[in-house]
Amino acid sequence: MTAWITMISDDDASPELAEALDQVRAPSGDIGNVMRVHSLRPATVIGHQTLYMSVLHNDDNQVPMWFQEVIASYVSILNACDYSLTNHFANARYLIDDDARADAVWEALHRRQPQEVFEGTELAMLRYAEKLTLEPGAMMEADLAEMRRHGVDDGAILEVNQVCCYFNYANRLLNGLGVTLEGDVVGFYVGTDDAEEYRIGASS
Repeated sequence: MTAWITMISDDDASPELAEALDQVRAPSGDIGNVMRVHSLRPATVIGHQTLYMSVLHNDDNQVPMWFQEVIASYVSILNACDYSLTNHFANARYLIDDDARADAVWEALHRRQPQEVFEGTELAMLRYAEKLTLEPGAMMEADLAEMRRHGVDDGAILEVNQVCCYFNYANRLLNGLGVTLEGDVVGFYVGTDDAEEYRIGASS
């Protein structure tokens, strides 16, 4: 595990930190560096996890999980955040469950040409997320119009907004503190039995 600031291991954690870390373990049983980088301030471990789970893993969400992960990936591309992109496109690929389709999405998003693979509602959501990421001060109510034209209600618009906002937060956390994937198990859907297969090895 590496970052530009100290990250405390499980073995060296205080009781408060150990309790916080136990609450943020992934299905693999691991704690990603995105959470461990908060270890000097255990309260923000919990704050980050609460925000993450409420935005991306709420059963009441209308936006399909796979497309939330696509939005997450696009925002991370726009912010040049390889950490989030690696993790969340792995999730998108798993949920899309079609490697050819996932490859096409990957290529289009990297070219900043989402219209090559999306249209209608999905394209409108990605265009909104793109502008909010790159030009937040230029946002206006009219930027919601295309989503509304395709029948997206205000609750789903809020979901898109929150996915975009969360990843702008997470990308800046990761890029701003030099957090790497070293030692991490990539992807949310990796279980304990497969963790080592998806773990990023220590850099040489």
